[in-house]
Amino acid sequence: MKKKDNIPIPSIPELQAELNRVRYKERYRSVLRSTIYTLITVAAVAVLVATLWLPVLQIYGTSMAPVLQDGDITVSLKTSDFEPGDIISFYYNNKILVKRVIARPGEWVNIDEHGNVFINNTLLEEPYLVEKAFGDCNIELPYQVPDGKVFVMGDHRSTSVDSRNTAVGCVSQEQIVGKIVFRIWPIHGFGNL
Repeated sequence: MKKKDNIPIPSIPELQAELNRVRYKERYRSVLRSTIYTLITVAAVAVLVATLWLPVLQIYGTSMAPVLQDGDITVSLKTSDFEPGDIISFYYNNKILVKRVIARPGEWVNIDEHGNVFINNTLLEEPYLVEKAFGDCNIELPYQVPDGKVFVMGDHRSTSVDSRNTAVGCVSQEQIVGKIVFRIWPIHGFGNL
């Protein structure tokens, strides 16, 4: 017959300390798991909002200078209500372009040799322009905007390829990503557009 080893019996304070340690470990795991689930949920909601209602876009190129510069990061709002002067983003040949709405469906657009734009024979006031230019225009003027489309132009008129050229043409509602409403980068340009 073997002799039993003497195993010390823990005291009540030692048992209480071990119980507290186990409970703390369980609470820590529970809080960590809850935090991770919350972060995943918030990230999923943020991605859905950014994709469905508020796409975030980075500007490439200078066709909207000086209002938007290469590298600016903007937020656009999904909407189907556009006014002349609104800046929109739209799909074109697997790219997203950014231009300004000049005319709506059914309106007549005319541009003189100095780059002045007339909508329905009324001069369009364009305080956002630094210089006017006729630009790359191969459409027959005056031009009537087709139903379901908008006529867009870049703010840097001498270099922008836009609705004045048949390569881009007028933009249909299906192509539009959204109206650019806010710049978030760079910090010195932070704010509404």
